[in-house]
Formats: sequence, C-alpha cells, structure tokens
Amino acid sequence: MKKNTKAQKCIKITASACIVLATLFLLQRLLVPKYVDDVVEGAFIAEYYEEEKDHNVIFIGDCEVYENFSPAVLWQEYGINSYIRGSAQQYIWQSYYLLEDTLRYETPEVVVFNILSLQYDQSQKEAYNRMTLEGMEWSPVKVKAILASMKEEESFLDYVFPILRYHSRWSELTRADVQYMFRTKPVSHNGYYMRVDVKAAENVPEGRILGDYSFGENAWKYLDKMTALCEEKGIELLLIKAPSLYPYWYPEWEAQVEEYAAARGLRYLNFLELGEDTGIDYSTDTYDGGLHMNLSGAEKLSRYLGRMLTEELGVPDRRGEAHLAALWEEKLAAYEAEKEEQYRYYGMK
Repeated sequence: MKKNTKAQKCIKITASACIVLATLFLLQRLLVPKYVDDVVEGAFIAEYYEEEKDHNVIFIGDCEVYENFSPAVLWQEYGINSYIRGSAQQYIWQSYYLLEDTLRYETPEVVVFNILSLQYDQSQKEAYNRMTLEGMEWSPVKVKAILASMKEEESFLDYVFPILRYHSRWSELTRADVQYMFRTKPVSHNGYYMRVDVKAAENVPEGRILGDYSFGENAWKYLDKMTALCEEKGIELLLIKAPSLYPYWYPEWEAQVEEYAAARGLRYLNFLELGEDTGIDYSTDTYDGGLHMNLSGAEKLSRYLGRMLTEELGVPDRRGEAHLAALWEEKLAAYEAEKEEQYRYYGMK
C-alpha cells in the first residue's frame, strides 16, 4: 500500500507540474506580441527560419534595407536568390550576430550591410532590442546577441521566459493574439516590407551640429568582426548607405566609411550619391517624406543593385533551376497580390 501511495503521490506531483508548465506556456504564447497587424517589423527576423536556406545574397541591417530593396525584383530581373535579415533600428552588434546565425544554415556569396547603425555605440531602446532578438531561434549565437544588446535595466531571464516581461499585456490583447498564438501569417516578402503609398520629401531638416562625429569603439569592433567573418568564409561584404534623406548622413561619417572600405578592399555604395544612376525621385519614390523608399523606389534600387551584383560580383542567374523557380512563382504571386491590395487600400492604380 505504501508503494502504491508513493507512486500515486509522484504521479499527482508530476501531473500538477505538467499542468502548471502547460498553463504558463499557453499564457506566454498568448501574451507575447504577435507583430502581424501594427508593428509588423517585430516579425521579420523569425520569418527567415521558415525559408529554404539557399540564398546567394543576404542583406543585414535596419529599416534602410528591409524597406528599400526588393528580393522579388532581384529574382525577376536577375535570377538572384536573396533574403533580407532586417529589423527596426538593428544595431551593428545585432547585425553581426544575425550574420553568425545565418551562417549556421547557409553561406551566401555576398552579404550586403547598411552602415547607418555605425552611429550607435550602445543600445538605445529595449523595444528595438526585442524586435530583433526575440525572433531569433535559440542557439549560443542568440545568447551572445542578447548579452551584447541588453540595456542595464534589462534582464536575461526576460528573454528566456518572455512571460516575465509581458505578463501585464492583458489590457492590450486583441483577436490577433489568440488567432496567431502558435503560427503567424507572413508579413514580409523575403524580408522586404512593402509600401506603395506616396509622400514626397519636402522640407527635410539638416543635421544638427554634433560635438563629435567619430563612430564609437564598440561600433568599429563589430564592423571589424563582420569584415573578418566574411573574409574567413569567402563572402564578399558589400557596404551600402541607402538613399534615405533622414536620419541625416554627415559628410564626416561618410569620410570614415570610405576610409575604412578603402583600407580593407571593401566595396562601398552610397546611394545618396547615385540618384542619377538609380533614377530615384523623392517626389514619387518615398512614402514618408524621404525616410524610406516606397515600392517604386525599392524596385529602382533593386534593379541598380542587381545589375551590379551580376556584372561586377558574378552572382549567378538561377532562374533555370526548376525547384527554385517554382518557389519563386509562389512568392511572386503573393508579392503581386499584396501590390494590388495596397493599391486598392490607398486608392491608387
């Protein structure tokens, strides 16, 4: 009888523990942000893991990549298979660890990195950290990314158990939190965030005078690490500055990047200086007054970049590969469908 009593007690304890853990898991899935209706940028990083990992070109960086370049155009016109691992205000140490993370799955021929984040030497906001880090799959790389990013008031355990951070979100819950508890809908096109509406760039402010225009030691350290990693893996690292008019890009910053690229034999494209070549028109090709490109602007930039990737870097045209072509047929259908949906929404042709 005693043995049976002990066994029953163990079963009850185990069952109770399982119920508690299951309840906590379900609550966590309910309370964590889903990023499907409003701040969709928080969903971009996680979407990569659903993809087949066979990309020739990987973009990393902030909104100046995920809003300004279209992998669909790179495929349609050049047969380049690419993906954008971008996120809102992605800091350079996060870009580096996302590159490390990507290399766990594939080794692209070219990595395109937008250098705007060099201006930051430490994380600015927890919200931006979470929109990048929470979407990463767990690995030693994610642990390093979290430790490199956390602000002083943040806790590592809050990333391990997000319910600790989001336990008070009850009042913010929407139908989408229930609908997408376990699987969310795609919100990007190979990492590209589409906007078709137009708001011309007018009265763009000049940059304020800074006390020091030097990039910080931490920012340089991670650019060095990114450069070294690409060299080790035989990857061409292409540095770019997107043609966003704001935040302001200072000539003093430009000089530092040019010097860095020249000293290390890296290619660097500043699209702010290539307006005539790309055909960017700030009265029609931006949706928010010059901060980011709309669909028209992103497709123009992609055509220019695709030609450069093909002709100068030898990235192959893979449109003849049946399996990949079939995948892209589905992707392009979704891309065109969203175009039409947005044109209707904004009352555009």
